[in-house]
Amino acid sequence: MPIFQYKGYTAEGTEIRGSLEAPGLRDAITQIKAKKILPTDVIEAISRKKRKIFQRRDDAFLPNVTRQLAILIASGVTLMEAFQSLSDEYQGYQKEMLIAIKERIAGGASLHRALREYDHIFSDYYIHMIQAGEASGSLDVVLVKLADFLEQQSTVKSKVRSAMIYPILMMGVSIVVLSFLFSFVIPKILRIFADTKSTLPFITVILISISNIFIQFWWAIAGILILSVIYVKKYIKKNRERVDRLILKMPGGIMQSLYYARFARSMEVLVSGGLPVLTALKLSASSIGNRALEADVLRSGEKVAEGQTIASALQEFPPVFVRLIATGEKSGKLAETLKKAASSYEEEFNRKVDRAVSVFEPAMIIVMSIIVCFIVLAVLLPIFQLNQLVK
Repeated sequence: MPIFQYKGYTAEGTEIRGSLEAPGLRDAITQIKAKKILPTDVIEAISRKKRKIFQRRDDAFLPNVTRQLAILIASGVTLMEAFQSLSDEYQGYQKEMLIAIKERIAGGASLHRALREYDHIFSDYYIHMIQAGEASGSLDVVLVKLADFLEQQSTVKSKVRSAMIYPILMMGVSIVVLSFLFSFVIPKILRIFADTKSTLPFITVILISISNIFIQFWWAIAGILILSVIYVKKYIKKNRERVDRLILKMPGGIMQSLYYARFARSMEVLVSGGLPVLTALKLSASSIGNRALEADVLRSGEKVAEGQTIASALQEFPPVFVRLIATGEKSGKLAETLKKAASSYEEEFNRKVDRAVSVFEPAMIIVMSIIVCFIVLAVLLPIFQLNQLVK
């Protein structure tokens, strides 16, 4: 249903603003008057789908609001009061969303049902965790677990972004500098040798050819690069599972560690929150971020439904991971074991990222040194050759 924002006055003459859901404008006015408010302005807010398109994604919003909600609920604040307080903390779309959730709860909906209206913000595993918390009467505990999980995932995402910024920046700067050299600087330097009748060194001929290609066909190079990017994106989108399967086979195992950490952490949160193992497997699969591994986990869920243990069903995972799961199942401490596995793979991922970044820097320096050496030799060799002719 659409959301309406209103302004009005109470019987005491106090100005009041708010938001509510209603099938239409007339119904919204009726609901406002039922609250003993005289409406002066009632307008329909921008629809959720439109907001979803134009809204700027804020990765910190969900962890922050979950942590704040957990603190409020644990302190004895009601859900209605908690969401009212939260809506006062935020602006724009986020404020409207929190007010709309509060209005749904006021209308008798449970929290997890109210959150389903905003499934682009609250994922399936989040909603299922809230549902389990409401059913068990431990919503505050579940919210704390969710807040810890979301903050941990946010830290991992920040680590990945930070690790990618330096290589991308270095490559971008290198491409710009080399393009400038080959297009403007080198042609002016090599013009000195244009009138000489002597045979130029082979390395200089190669440099001149590369420079000419940049000058005459820069538009073709740019077009090829753009088309290549478009083709790669379309190919990845069409063959996502095949590409993700190749990522799992990449040397170094950086992404594998990230995927295993995500799966273990999601499973730990869901199992400790009281969700059935089959539901936890299904929801954890969607949080991995790799379609191939997600498909493997879903197939494992089918095997578990047929009576197999989780450890025997997860044969696509590393032996150490499977052994930890088996130990947790036997001891009845699966959540604790998954927590240890998640922490272990997160630490492993951090070590591998740091190692990759430390290797990339000298590798880029070596590559740039080779290119600079090639340019210097291509320019200096003809000069030495001319000096020999003069003598």
